[in-house]
Amino acid sequence: MLHDFHTHTFNSDGILSPVELIRYAVINGYATIGITDHVAIGSLERIIKEVTLDCELARKHWDIIAMPGVELTHIPPETINDMARRAKELGAWIVVVHGETSTEPVPEGTNLAAIQSPYVDILAHPGYLTLEEAKLAAQNGHYIELSARKGHSATNRHVAQVCLATGAKLLVNSDTHSDLDLLTAATVETILTDAGVPNDQFNRILSENALELKDRILRAHKLL
Repeated sequence: MLHDFHTHTFNSDGILSPVELIRYAVINGYATIGITDHVAIGSLERIIKEVTLDCELARKHWDIIAMPGVELTHIPPETINDMARRAKELGAWIVVVHGETSTEPVPEGTNLAAIQSPYVDILAHPGYLTLEEAKLAAQNGHYIELSARKGHSATNRHVAQVCLATGAKLLVNSDTHSDLDLLTAATVETILTDAGVPNDQFNRILSENALELKDRILRAHKLL
């Protein structure tokens, strides 16, 4: 079963509506999908409201856990905690922070601010994550993404090494922008292999960590 907590729709820079993307995920064999469009303070409330309704519809009729969420993107690091808290108050099940990828001018300090916030679940494509940041993520129970997206995935090997060395929990996410980007069993194994992850860690990352996060979120919403 595939679990993917970081995807985009036409509410940001994807091409499908939320329910369209969820439907393609069902066909691809997904068990869990997080709809996490790029937001800042101006779009936060509107996008969470709209995506929540589509996720409710999908969960009612299809065999998939569709989670409404957001990706806080290119915002001042000092605003991350308050904005993540506000997202949860507005109904976001999952909060992803757009990390310090090597391919975009993300503000310095974003990675650290994300893993210091109790309202953030995942630090996405964190670029050259430091050992100190990875240790803090492990202590605070944050999840660190290995990205399937071209460009962002360039530092996957570095991210995997520091997380495996510190015990920080890894996930594989698609950062989907269209149905063609969705994960498959083959692509997740390729991502882990290319990142230098030992085979004996595959199940922990793809199943144990993903199910742990999914169950934590479902318990928070009294659905488990």
